[in-house]
Amino acid sequence: MSRPTGRVLTLLELLQSGGTRTVAELADRLGVEGRTVRRYVDQLIDLDVPVESVRGRYGGYRLAPGYRLPPLMLDDDEALAVLLGLVAGRRTGLTTTAHTASETASAKIRRVLPRHVARRLDTLLEALAFTDRPGDFDTPDAGVLLTLADAVRHRRPVAIRYTDRDGRRTDRTLHAYGIVAHGGRWYVTGLDPRIGEDRTLRLDRIADARTQPGSFEAPAGLDPAQRVLSAFATAEYRHEVTLRIHGTAEQIRARLPAGIATLREHEPAEAENRTEERWWHVELRAERLDWLPPLLASLDRPFVIERPAELRDLVTELADRLATYAGQV
Repeated sequence: MSRPTGRVLTLLELLQSGGTRTVAELADRLGVEGRTVRRYVDQLIDLDVPVESVRGRYGGYRLAPGYRLPPLMLDDDEALAVLLGLVAGRRTGLTTTAHTASETASAKIRRVLPRHVARRLDTLLEALAFTDRPGDFDTPDAGVLLTLADAVRHRRPVAIRYTDRDGRRTDRTLHAYGIVAHGGRWYVTGLDPRIGEDRTLRLDRIADARTQPGSFEAPAGLDPAQRVLSAFATAEYRHEVTLRIHGTAEQIRARLPAGIATLREHEPAEAENRTEERWWHVELRAERLDWLPPLLASLDRPFVIERPAELRDLVTELADRLATYAGQV
């Protein structure tokens, strides 16, 4: 491939990345003068690539909206990143209801790759192993996901049809603050204006989503991911657990992350007397308690169970079993 032809293809790659590129920027990236950039643009236009000229102070060149781009041009690192992303998405459940989409996308990418790159990637994927089995998650509809993303970006209300965990279907309006991927599922967090309360909803339970007229203001300092984690930590479950644990916040969070438990200082000390390790008040909710005794043991920190009494019994039973096992010869 001659150098001018290679630069024309590089120019196309730059325009494919989106937005308007100034002549000065393109000339700098290609290592040529401005008039050479214009000549390369003319060559793309001769090839029926719809390059538009944008006038004005921030003008330059861009591709026409809606243009279907020619085959992908990926180097080894880019191809590896895309294919590994598709594999990871399938295994963690972060796909849409079109379950075959990632497989067909992988096949299309392989078809346009140079043969030696495709062989190297296939070799990697054959050698790659996972320590866990793929998650069995319900996945959201692609149309719902994209509609919600548009509503988040433009701060527009969205009407949704939602099915809760008890199977009840409701029509509601949501002021969506953000979309969060957590634990192999997609969630949307926002305000339900009808009741004036925040809600965190699973996207796979949303059957329909339509943006509505109007707009809303998002709260200052918004952190959608933290809102989702807080919603998990305070959700209603069968058991309400209250603990006091002695240690650092980092030690406790290593076993009880924000998505599981809330954490605050039990008795805040004065600044000059504060030590790194101190007592923390921990609250969490759970459907079952059997997983908590091993987790508390793994903390290897002093703790007090304030409630429920059933958890104290389970911890005592675990301690007795471990003492029995340790005494066996």
